[in-house]
Amino acid sequence: MPLGIVVRRTPGVTRWAAYAWRAAAILPGARDADWVELRREGEAVEFHAATLTLELHGSDTEAYAHGLAARVPSVYVVMRQPEDGERPLDMVLVTASPYEAQDYCDNGEDIVEKVPMTTGLVAWVQDFVDAFHKEEEFVKRQRDKTRVDLKQDGIGDPRVAKPADIYASPRLKRERLI
Repeated sequence: MPLGIVVRRTPGVTRWAAYAWRAAAILPGARDADWVELRREGEAVEFHAATLTLELHGSDTEAYAHGLAARVPSVYVVMRQPEDGERPLDMVLVTASPYEAQDYCDNGEDIVEKVPMTTGLVAWVQDFVDAFHKEEEFVKRQRDKTRVDLKQDGIGDPRVAKPADIYASPRLKRERLI
């Protein structure tokens, strides 16, 4: 589904940042756009920055269900500082998976913004989850029957008798000679 990304620019609060940018809303079914000004309120300006495709995958239904169960179901907009400097931000991805958004948060290069879903988008994602989600049964792993408290075989292990051990400490070697 194509989603238009609305980005809001407000004046910066420090002398190091002239503006603060944040993803403010989404426009489901929007046409392509490239930083089209939508609204101006004093010094705050909202732009239709880009239209990205929200793709849902059958293997990620657990993540979508987790996101829908949140107090405010949201999509996540991933933005990046541009290399060429033509635009203020590059729109990289829009996802309904909080797990995927977390992966983008971990790299430290991207800006990930949480934007509330519209009611129609919530219904669309919920229909997808209902159609493709299969609950996986939890299977507890059984312990091996191998005894781990018995003799351990390893290099430098004083419990393993050897005629010579190049990894043994000098104190252990002295004890063997006496």
